[in-house]
Amino acid sequence: MRTKIWTALIALYIVWGSTYLAIRFAVETIPPFLHAGVRFLISGIILLAWRRAAGDPWPTRMQWRSLFIIGTLLLLGGNGLVSWAEQFIPSGVAALVIGAVPMFMVVAEAIRPGGVKPNWQSIVGLLIGFAGILILVGPSEISGSDVILNPLGVVALIGACIFWSAGSVYSKHADLPKSTLMTTGGEMLIGSMSIFAVSLVSGELSGWDPASVTAKSIWGVVYLILAGSLIGFVSFVWLLQNAPISLVATYAYVNPIVAVLLGVLFANETLEPRIGLAAAIIVGSVIFINANRPRVMEEARGGAKMMNDEG
Repeated sequence: MRTKIWTALIALYIVWGSTYLAIRFAVETIPPFLHAGVRFLISGIILLAWRRAAGDPWPTRMQWRSLFIIGTLLLLGGNGLVSWAEQFIPSGVAALVIGAVPMFMVVAEAIRPGGVKPNWQSIVGLLIGFAGILILVGPSEISGSDVILNPLGVVALIGACIFWSAGSVYSKHADLPKSTLMTTGGEMLIGSMSIFAVSLVSGELSGWDPASVTAKSIWGVVYLILAGSLIGFVSFVWLLQNAPISLVATYAYVNPIVAVLLGVLFANETLEPRIGLAAAIIVGSVIFINANRPRVMEEARGGAKMMNDEG
């Protein structure tokens, strides 16, 4: 069993850590919202068909309503914005910002009526973690770097964290199917509809030539569907049932580091000193908060499971 657990965990580290690079490749020649819509539509259909064949009941009408709200917040507001941002922001930087989602979850939980308030240790962890984000994406006077990140891309990533936190908080109290995989499939299917709607309204398809799509972008989408949305998530669910939560939670610490290294190796992204410093601060603060707020982090893991599949 130990070998199976570590095999699944290593697969989770690599697969979910690599999705940020796959997104970058996909959006090189495919509009970001279109690519995300296609990805989640196909993944959602596969998961729903699988779980229905396994005997899971269809979601009820009220459950579909919940899935629509959650899918729109998580996949459109969360993953959709990450995909859009990666047109301008290095995949490793995007992964580090999104790796701070558990910090945003602490804040979201604190302001929710009846939510859990952070203790002083968690507040210290939040301050340190947000300082790490400021070092990562802040102006050169703060970061000490001559590289200027696209401001709109940075705003989109912060927005993705906020939307993801809001969807995660809502999901903890929503009427959802008992099957986690049926829930995920429903969120992907409904979320893809919202993403397609934004793709059309935003006009990103105007002037886009499907003939210009490269093989690298196509394989990026295929990888996101098969590895990111299916293999990665199935491994995650299996680990939740067979491994200690504290061990499973380590994916949130490892994925950003994997994403940064893959970006350097395969996308010629620069590993600046500030990125290494920010990574240490952000990941360290998340570990510190996790150790001091287990209940809040439990909710963060529940909400962050697909975001780290992603982004």
